[in-house]
Amino acid sequence: MNLQELYKTYEAELFQVEKELKNIFNSEATLIPTIGAYILNSGGKRIRPLFLLVSADLAGYREYKRVILASVIEALHTASLLHDDVVDEAEVRRGKKSPNRVWGNQVVVLLGDYLYAKALHISVTQQSLSIMEALSKATYQMAEGEILQLMRAGDPNITYEEYIKIIIGKTAGLITAACRIAGILAELSEDKIQALTDYGQNVGIAFQMIDDILDYVADESELGKKLGKDLMEGKITLPLIELLKKAVEKNEIIHIITSKNLSEENLSRILEYLDKYDCINSSMKIAQSHVNQAKESLSVFPDSPEKRTLYRISDYILERRR
Repeated sequence: MNLQELYKTYEAELFQVEKELKNIFNSEATLIPTIGAYILNSGGKRIRPLFLLVSADLAGYREYKRVILASVIEALHTASLLHDDVVDEAEVRRGKKSPNRVWGNQVVVLLGDYLYAKALHISVTQQSLSIMEALSKATYQMAEGEILQLMRAGDPNITYEEYIKIIIGKTAGLITAACRIAGILAELSEDKIQALTDYGQNVGIAFQMIDDILDYVADESELGKKLGKDLMEGKITLPLIELLKKAVEKNEIIHIITSKNLSEENLSRILEYLDKYDCINSSMKIAQSHVNQAKESLSVFPDSPEKRTLYRISDYILERRR
């Protein structure tokens, strides 16, 4: 089963997730549903809800609560994107003007706050302290990850461990919560809940690593943004960490990283060095190791179509082109 077929399998439930998302944007402050419609019509992979739905199938839980919580997960993700676009002064999101460019930073920051609060309010109504704990942890980790990234912006001395902490906050934390919540809903044993948690964290780490790799190697038309954008924003990600570890031209690379205005010539030099020291391949191997760990964590579950589907999703992460 390829990813398109998988989305087709879950099409009906993902449609329900969209309806619940629309309900989350419902408000007497009419600007909120207006911007909500703009965001929802922009599309998105809905990969986080998919993780929750497939994990719930593996766990044997099929009640409607999984749809509600899948929409909560996506709402939290959307809130983080809104705040990210303001912080990054983004112009475009998914091929359209970013909401902050249409409605301004003040409105978009407040809308992000609204989504965080509304999503957590809905999760409270599910009357599960364990679910609330998972979601609230993912929420503060997202903010913490972004702050850590800002603290290390343009810093060539960032460690691999700091990078991992950043991407756990930015990306892996919410995917971890999605998989963990499926186990909690199904009232699985603690070892199986932990297995789903470990799967989600490792897949989430790999997901962000591939995103960071694509920033240097993807087809710009497919990626939807300019190559090297992370470096232009001062983000030192896995390929550069690998490069700084290997290159004899380290001083030159540090000079480029710390320069205020990254020229096309300097970006080309970085791309040449990444190729010279095989940093993309070594970065891919690190991402692959996390996918392998994710699969291994599911060994506590017997073989099943759902388990193989989670394997397939983790393989898809390595095959991404955008």
